[in-house]
Amino acid sequence: MTRNPVTVTVAYRVVPGREAEFHSWGWGALRATARQPGFLGGGVLVDGEAEWHVVYRFNSEGSALAWDRSADRAEWQARGETLAQETGRQTVQGSRAWFDSQAETAGAAAAAPRPPPKWKLWFVNMSAVFPPVLIFNLAVLPYLGSFNPLIRTLFLCLAVTAIVTWILMPRLQRFFKKWLYPPLQAIRGRHKRRAAQG
Repeated sequence: MTRNPVTVTVAYRVVPGREAEFHSWGWGALRATARQPGFLGGGVLVDGEAEWHVVYRFNSEGSALAWDRSADRAEWQARGETLAQETGRQTVQGSRAWFDSQAETAGAAAAAPRPPPKWKLWFVNMSAVFPPVLIFNLAVLPYLGSFNPLIRTLFLCLAVTAIVTWILMPRLQRFFKKWLYPPLQAIRGRHKRRAAQG
């Protein structure tokens, strides 16, 4: 085992609309990794719309292997499976120059984006809930007049919740993501400009 610093870069393809969640997950995983002996630092980098990298730096190959086999890493990896798919991994020894060249970009991404204001969330939720409730009331409820009010209400809630959860909300989150998370879009823009200049 070498004592040279080791940098591990893990690439992920993020589920569209879940970039902010992945960003928070990546920094949470790095905070957990900070408890690992030999951990020197890391960052979360954005490359394009859905390609992200989580970078870990260790003081030796042994520290990097211990992290890779740790229960903490397995737990965080399992948490992230619904947010992104791992697409590649690269390990580089003695790469201080490379890592330092990424420090400015990683620093720009260091703060997890704040949650959107409540009024923006209210607007997106209303945009998702209002259409199916209106359609249900106009097109379905007239045919359920003979049913118990409890059954009618339950049917309405089940139908609208399913439509909102699996059909409307994912599309609305993708449509409004630049409006909901402008700091995250700014990070992306800075990263793309640096990549184009490099």
